[in-house]
Amino acid sequence: MPADLTQTDRAAIDALVRTLDSAWNAADGDAFAAPFAADADFVNVRAEHHRGRQAIAAGHNAIFRGIYAGSTNHYVVKSARLVTADVAVVHVNATLQVPAGPLAGQMKALYSMVLVREGPGWQIASFHNTLEPPSP
Repeated sequence: MPADLTQTDRAAIDALVRTLDSAWNAADGDAFAAPFAADADFVNVRAEHHRGRQAIAAGHNAIFRGIYAGSTNHYVVKSARLVTADVAVVHVNATLQVPAGPLAGQMKALYSMVLVREGPGWQIASFHNTLEPPSP
């Protein structure tokens, strides 16, 4: 049975999510990818699978110059739990505001992350983003 998530671990996970939030809002794909493991998996809302920190950074730098230019995202941790002492599953609500273009407007998503302990902190091993259907 895994141990409970400590306050220190929860604070580190919250800080990791804030890093993603800040990097998105700064349109910085390299900073967005920094918390990912070198061999991380990333599945976006269109079910495109990117593997590795470099691919994740390149993909985000491209969308920040393209379809999500000028967008902002707000992330809120919905849940976090340990699977083992060194593996956590985290769910995050995301609210994306896109100012212009074919995706203009607000979109909501839920993403799931598998985090692995790396020294005193955490790295993202896997990230899967799921778009919420629009409200009727």
